Amino acid sequence: MEWTRESRYRPYAQWDAKTLLELQAKAAKSPYQLKYHIRPSSGLLNDPNGFSYFNGKWHVFYQSFPFGAAHGLKSWMHLISEDLVHWQELGLALTPDTPLDSHGAYSGSALPIGDKLFLMYTGNVRDKDWIRHPYQLGAWMDKNDQIEKLPEPLITQPEHTTDHFRDPQVFQHNDHYYVILGAQDKATKTGKISLFRSKDLKEFTDLGYLDFTQAEMGYMIECPNLIFIDEKPVLIFCPQGLAKETVAYDNIYPNMYLVGSDVVLDEARFVAGENTIQNLDDGFDVYATQAFNAPDGKAYAISWVGLPDISYPTDQEEWANCLSQVKELSLKDGKLIQRPVKAMADLREAGQLISPDPKNNLAKQQLVAESGEQYELKLTLDPDQKGTLHLAGNADLSQSLDLEFSTGADAHLTVSRANAGAQFATEFKTTRTLELLADQKLELDIFVDHSLCEIFVNGGEHVMTLRFFADVGPKQIALTAAQAKLNYRGTFWKLKNI
Repeated sequence: MEWTRESRYRPYAQWDAKTLLELQAKAAKSPYQLKYHIRPSSGLLNDPNGFSYFNGKWHVFYQSFPFGAAHGLKSWMHLISEDLVHWQELGLALTPDTPLDSHGAYSGSALPIGDKLFLMYTGNVRDKDWIRHPYQLGAWMDKNDQIEKLPEPLITQPEHTTDHFRDPQVFQHNDHYYVILGAQDKATKTGKISLFRSKDLKEFTDLGYLDFTQAEMGYMIECPNLIFIDEKPVLIFCPQGLAKETVAYDNIYPNMYLVGSDVVLDEARFVAGENTIQNLDDGFDVYATQAFNAPDGKAYAISWVGLPDISYPTDQEEWANCLSQVKELSLKDGKLIQRPVKAMADLREAGQLISPDPKNNLAKQQLVAESGEQYELKLTLDPDQKGTLHLAGNADLSQSLDLEFSTGADAHLTVSRANAGAQFATEFKTTRTLELLADQKLELDIFVDHSLCEIFVNGGEHVMTLRFFADVGPKQIALTAAQAKLNYRGTFWKLKNI
């Protein structure tokens, strides 16, 4: 359908149940639909919200517009889990049903306090002239998952920002609560992170902009998160319009992180030292990552696998996007390490060992004759190897998702979706390349879920996440190389549905 302003912001009560059921049935039948990731039962999914641990369960919400692949009137969809892998959908939780969030319950976060979960989010309001008025709102969720919204805004738009002021992350540090928000400075039209402090989550003091870099951060920052790993502060954020001379990236908007040595919140100062801003994900489609510290101090993150202002092939089926698998975060030599959580291994069916056939001297070496649409592949390539790993390949490999690698002097990994099926967002290139250390082995842990691929490189030193939309039909995994042999070993598992 053609999405007009009127249709995007039509109240939910004006949509009939038959339409919603038809959309859900259509999405369920899609050959691109995912089976072990969080995905929308209908319509559009975007930012993860309220990622937290409360009442003995993991909670995550996501931005939802259930009526089509459009950024319309947003709500929070609620899911719970006991292991960060198997998720149960509980339905819409925060809906745009008050004058303070009339045009959308936008992104936010959650914090357990006592026997309740405190939710903080941006209420999007448009006046009769379609001018935006953002309100930072609060709500309490009890142990029965019942939510009560607070009647007044917690924070309103400061004089020094534009109406681009959203995505609060609330957290506790020492004896205060703090909130960071994405913002655009009114005077310079540049991206900032606003910082507020509160003793009681009722009265908030504006501490100004967080000082974390001297570089200009484009025209807007979205989805800021501050977490702690090994007592080091880690800032995760999404700058829009960032100069590529500042940090190299290829996506329309990047998702970045910065490791600090200290953060002095009352002075709005993040001390980065010699550390520089880095890409959080080196693939094509990660944005709006939300991270938090669990009660035991461990840090976890989950991302929207999708990008603002990008159309995906499933838009034609009136559903779009998914969330990444949850990753456990750690630090190594000042760099962020992202690994699958342990419960991902529970999805594995019987494993198949992968290794070269000593009698096979062909340039093409088949790994798996029929891979199916959902699997995990762990593969180790020895030093001084060069070739291409083909995923989701058809019979003659004329169509496949290609991982071209070298573990020699010019060590690198290049992922190409140029021949992986339906093409989209090609103006932002069809390849992504990682430069690797020369003459070292390359370890890959690859997860495929129909139209989603997540590649963990060298124990999570890098992650490359992407959507791809291959033609329907049998799929194979293969290795090809210029030389007669490749030295590698690995394991292939088919993975269960959830």
